[in-house]
Amino acid sequence: MALDRGLDVVCRPERPGEETAVRAVVADAFVAEPAVADLVDALRASPDWIDGLSLVADAGDGPVAHILFTRALLDAPRRLVPVLTLAPVGVAGRYQRQGIGSALIRYGFELVRQRPEPVVFLEGDPAYYYRFGFEAGGLHGFRRPSLRVPEDAFQVVRLPAYEPWMTGTLVYSRVFWDLDCVGLREPAEG
Repeated sequence: MALDRGLDVVCRPERPGEETAVRAVVADAFVAEPAVADLVDALRASPDWIDGLSLVADAGDGPVAHILFTRALLDAPRRLVPVLTLAPVGVAGRYQRQGIGSALIRYGFELVRQRPEPVVFLEGDPAYYYRFGFEAGGLHGFRRPSLRVPEDAFQVVRLPAYEPWMTGTLVYSRVFWDLDCVGLREPAEG
């Protein structure tokens, strides 16, 4: 697909052997947060990884953007419900602000809407993610996995399998906790 500034990209699942290229994209997108690249590697090795939901935008020479949907749980009143988290969403620096991340997220939602999970959660800027259907999680009875997650950053998209009783607390994959990738930490005092 042609994007802003005439760049052609193909959105597709990550292929075997692209792990190093994906890590480089994530590291470039999250220069100030090196743990995010480690998060992708650790999720890849975890039972919460879902084959086919590590997605890339390829500009011809390999990945220039990456998004990842992984398993999580919703601690709902009736039972634990398998759900998805979208994290991270990253575009290599020189490819940012060209619509690549948006195209990749839209492609991802084409895939996850066909799956059995009822919701997708993320932590992110509501001014950006609302265009993909994300809403504040608290509006629908969902609770943040940690008080460090800002209320407005805790967002959800309800998918076709969603039912109104599905409310409760998001339980992230243990990998997010092990790498301290949940919410925001206060800056260390100097």
